[in-house]
Amino acid sequence: MDMSTSDMDMSTMSTSNTTMTTTMDMSMMSMTFFISKTTALYSNMWTPTTDAGYAGTCIFLILLATLFRGLLAVKAWKESAWLAEETNRRYVSVAGKGTKSERISMESDVKNMTLSENGVEENVMVVKTRTMGVRPWRLSVDPVRAVMDTIIAGVGWLLMLAIMTMNLGYFLSVLGGTFLGSLALGRYVIAFEH
Repeated sequence: MDMSTSDMDMSTMSTSNTTMTTTMDMSMMSMTFFISKTTALYSNMWTPTTDAGYAGTCIFLILLATLFRGLLAVKAWKESAWLAEETNRRYVSVAGKGTKSERISMESDVKNMTLSENGVEENVMVVKTRTMGVRPWRLSVDPVRAVMDTIIAGVGWLLMLAIMTMNLGYFLSVLGGTFLGSLALGRYVIAFEH
């Protein structure tokens, strides 16, 4: 009987030590920034060992963050181009349906007005849209948008993983790249948002 009790104590002690070791490892993980030139980035294969390697890693992160801002600017430019293309799209009449102007004139939201410029008067109908309509799915637009969104998300996650290393140099490199990208290309993103 003593033997079974002894075995039981050993297994309990072994489990206890494992739990304690795991707890100690988790509590030792610090959530503060640190400075180290040998912090792995993305994998153990990418661990700088020299000052030049660390500088190269930081330059890579600056370029990646700048690329991220560039991708956002390109997406904004494409969205603007797609919207302009859609508003310039030509429509054809369908047999049996009235013209768009006839249908608009029947709506309750239409207001007839007269515009005059340089002595020339013109009768117009002012139509206010009730809600912003959803644009139709287009093969020439939506797959490209999906690929761009996926690339933007991937680059954003790579930047997030670099910051999650809590290495101060990596963090400042991402901020520096964001600043440079916004400085160079930020006006294109803002132009689309307004």
